[in-house]
Amino acid sequence: MARKKTITKEQILNAAYEVVATEGFSKFTARNIANKMKCSTQPIYLEFKNMDDLREALFKKIHNYLAKEIFPVKHTGNTIVDLALNYIHFAASESKLFRALYLEEYGGGQKMQEFSYNYFSEAVKEDEQYTNLNDEQIDSLHLGTWVVATGIAALMSSGIIHPSDQQIERLMQDSIDGILEKDHPIELDI
Repeated sequence: MARKKTITKEQILNAAYEVVATEGFSKFTARNIANKMKCSTQPIYLEFKNMDDLREALFKKIHNYLAKEIFPVKHTGNTIVDLALNYIHFAASESKLFRALYLEEYGGGQKMQEFSYNYFSEAVKEDEQYTNLNDEQIDSLHLGTWVVATGIAALMSSGIIHPSDQQIERLMQDSIDGILEKDHPIELDI
């Protein structure tokens, strides 16, 4: 008689999420994930080809969470300001996960950058107040506002600054205005 499978793919993903959200990607190991579920590492390798496969599935879960639950929340009606506020609120409420995803070298820095950029450009292109912008302007807006929002988010998640939403809105609007007034795009090697 075959043993009944007791640990599901979803449970493994949830445990992996917990590990990253509380301890960061440096602790993203089969052993730590198994410990979180109080089992051996065997179920992990029954459900996933390897740890890279699990990492890919985890990123898909996180991207889905951000795209459906976090980023779309409306505050001001300005897509870019709202995205920045949502990103900053996420950093403040889930600082370990934010740092793991966006700031850690082991994390998903590049992957998260691509995901956030794609989400940002799609959202901005759908906003009537930005329909006349070209791709170069959208790229500049993404980079400029992302750097400002990440600075605010990192400083807030470290408890160094405590701006109100109104102050964040003003900072973001000033950034947007400054970027759109310039004749030359912002470029950084990423």
